[in-house]
Amino acid sequence: MAEMSAAFWQLMSALGLILLGLLIWAAFSPFETLGWWAGWFGDKIYDDSIPPDGRVRAVPSDAHAYIIFLSGIGRVSGQTLSYRETDFLRRLAQVMPHAVVIDDVFPYSTNNLALTGQPFFGGLWRWALRRKLDGPALAGMIINVRNAFQVWVSVDHRYGPIYNQATAEVILHALLRYDYPMERDDVPVFVIGYSGAGQMAVGAMTYLREWLPGPLYTISLGGIFGSDPGLLATDHLFHFQGANDHALWLRHLGPGRWPIFPTSEYNRAKRQGRISYITTGPMGHTGRGGYLDAKSSLPDGTPLIDRTVELVANIVNGALEPSASPEEIAQRTMALAAGGEA
Repeated sequence: MAEMSAAFWQLMSALGLILLGLLIWAAFSPFETLGWWAGWFGDKIYDDSIPPDGRVRAVPSDAHAYIIFLSGIGRVSGQTLSYRETDFLRRLAQVMPHAVVIDDVFPYSTNNLALTGQPFFGGLWRWALRRKLDGPALAGMIINVRNAFQVWVSVDHRYGPIYNQATAEVILHALLRYDYPMERDDVPVFVIGYSGAGQMAVGAMTYLREWLPGPLYTISLGGIFGSDPGLLATDHLFHFQGANDHALWLRHLGPGRWPIFPTSEYNRAKRQGRISYITTGPMGHTGRGGYLDAKSSLPDGTPLIDRTVELVANIVNGALEPSASPEEIAQRTMALAAGGEA
C-alpha cells in the first residue's frame, strides 16, 4: 500500500512539473512576437527559393488567382509539409492550372524562419524533427505544443495584432516573390488555413486588406480560429467542417465566438454574412479519414482528398466569375459537398 501511495505521489509530482513547464513555456511564447516588433531579429523575411514542384509554386504567364496554403501545427518550416498536404497541393495545382499555388510560408514564425534554423533553440527542434520522423509521438507533441502556443498568441488581443502583422508581411513577401501583380485589382488571393493555421489566415486579413488591391478570401480547412478583426476584413470566409472532425470543439474555448457576445468580431461577421460553413461529410481533422486522406472514400467512392480539392477549386473558380457573389459560391459549394452538382 505504501509503495502504491509513493508511486501515486511521484506521478502527481511529475505531472505537476510538466504542467508548470507548460505554463512557463506559454508565458514566454509572446517574446518572439515582441522581439520581432522591437527589431531584435532584423527586417529579413526568410525564404529558401525552392524550385517549383510540378505546378506547385509555378507561375503561369496568365495567372488568374493566387492560393497560399498555411499548414497545421505539426510543421517546423514551410518546407516540411506532410505527404498528405503535399499530395493535396499537387492535386489542387493540377486542376487549377491558371492559379499560383504557394506552399512555402511558415505561419508559426514572425519572419518565416524555420524552427530548425533558429539561433537559440534550432538544435532542439532539429532533434525533435528527427525523433518525430523516427516515430515517437512525444517529439511530435513538443512541436505541436510550441506551434499551438503561437496560435494562442495570434488570437490574444494584446499580442495578436503584432503577430498577425508579421504573418501578413510574410504572406505579402511570398506573393511578391511569385509575381503577384500589385497594379491589378482583379486577381483574387485565397489563404487556406489548415487546422491551427485557420487563426493565422484570419489574423493576417486585417493587414492584407490594407495592402492588396484585389479580392481577398479565407478558406478554413478544419481551421481553429477565434474572434478576430480579420473576420471583418476578408471578403468571405469559407469554413470546411467534417462530421468526424473532433478538433472543432476547440472553437468553444474562445468567448468571442459565444452568442452571448453579439458585438464580437465573429458574431458581427456572421450577421454580415461573411462566414459560410461547408459541411464536407464524414471527414476527420487529420490523418486517416481526414480532409486530405487519399485512401479513405466517401460513400459514393470519391477519395476524401479529391472531394476537398473539388470544393476548394469550386470556390476559386466561382470567385473568378464576375457576377457570382460569395453567398452564391457558398451555396454551390454546399451542394457539391452534399453530393450534388455545383
